[in-house]
Amino acid sequence: MELKRVVVTGLGALTPIGNNVEEYWDGLVAGKSGCAPITYFDSEKFKTKFACELKNFDVLEFFDRKEARKLDRFAQYAIVASDEAIKDSGIDMNTIDKYRVGVIWGAGIGGLETFQDEVTNFANGDGTPRFNPFFIPKMIADIAPGNISIRHGLMGPNYTTVSACASAANAMIDALNYIRLGYSDIIISGGSEAAVTKAGMGGFNAMHALSTRNESPETASRPFDATRDGFVLGEGAGAIVLEEYEHAKARGAKIYAEFIGGGLSSDAYHMTAPHPEGTGVVAVMKNCLQNAGIKPEDVDAINTHGTSTPLGDVAELKAISIVFGEHAKNININSTKSMTGHLLGAAGAVEAISAILSMKHGIVPPTINHEHRDENIDPELNLTLNKAQERDVNVVMSNTFGFGGHNACVLFKKFTE
Repeated sequence: MELKRVVVTGLGALTPIGNNVEEYWDGLVAGKSGCAPITYFDSEKFKTKFACELKNFDVLEFFDRKEARKLDRFAQYAIVASDEAIKDSGIDMNTIDKYRVGVIWGAGIGGLETFQDEVTNFANGDGTPRFNPFFIPKMIADIAPGNISIRHGLMGPNYTTVSACASAANAMIDALNYIRLGYSDIIISGGSEAAVTKAGMGGFNAMHALSTRNESPETASRPFDATRDGFVLGEGAGAIVLEEYEHAKARGAKIYAEFIGGGLSSDAYHMTAPHPEGTGVVAVMKNCLQNAGIKPEDVDAINTHGTSTPLGDVAELKAISIVFGEHAKNININSTKSMTGHLLGAAGAVEAISAILSMKHGIVPPTINHEHRDENIDPELNLTLNKAQERDVNVVMSNTFGFGGHNACVLFKKFTE
């Protein structure tokens, strides 16, 4: 059967460097760091005392107080970002077939703060199980797409993908395939996460995953730098409206880009560490290129997973050199996590938005905070260091990898008739 073309018609973002798509993009191009000391709780006794929290986000601008209390922050973020994306897409909810519009969302953890608070309250009580009746509905990871569909009356496919930090990219690939195969006309996809909590920070600290650069939080996320010492935890959401091309064309929608392919693979190596030779990453990028029908030399830019961990950054760049050969030196490679921190299950969507906008604006955002060259990294690779670079981007790739060895890769192409 002939596969349908899939295009991007709406974007929504809620990030540590901007509370909507425009602010997010401006922050990326300016090389703005979203990292600062934690304000959500007293972090004095924690090894890491900073994170990439949202700034100036007032939930009561979007929900009334009663509604907000029923939603964990990760679900609030999902709704806010998806509302922006749907509005941006110009979809008229009164004229579309809502049975052919779905929501496929990514979340690596879900309602961690809700779980933490409810269990803590119980443990500190007298043993009587006085749990909030919204405890379970607030906590479960699938509640984000559930609430988005309820809010807009969308009755197509509706579920959450959970593959740690690859969750949102997994969701987008599922959405791509639903539309390609003709099962849906529109899918709202993306991911959200809100793990800047005592449990989140403490848990990641315990496994030595986070940077402890407490003396200079704004420079702590430093992908590819020789002195990197772990990732910086971030939070937020990214939402993308994916639509079958003929459907978008018929309603006169603006089109940001064409979603041309996705790839998946597993490292099958270790619970948290990447394969040192990047074998799973090589496989996922090859799978993605094949799925998209794109040659390696057609790719202009890659938004890497690039978390700022000692092992992961080197393994990913090794894999890029293997897959792209000499052409790797012609690609603008960057890591926007240097600015946003690592948004875990939301990372794939937030970074895909950056990749899409790099095509629209002809600018590749920088990898900030780079000061010291890592001898294990090929010096001929263009890592877009410290300053945005202007470039005509026609095909862009975005990588996301998760604990458990989950690898996901997506490809977007500048839209043409």
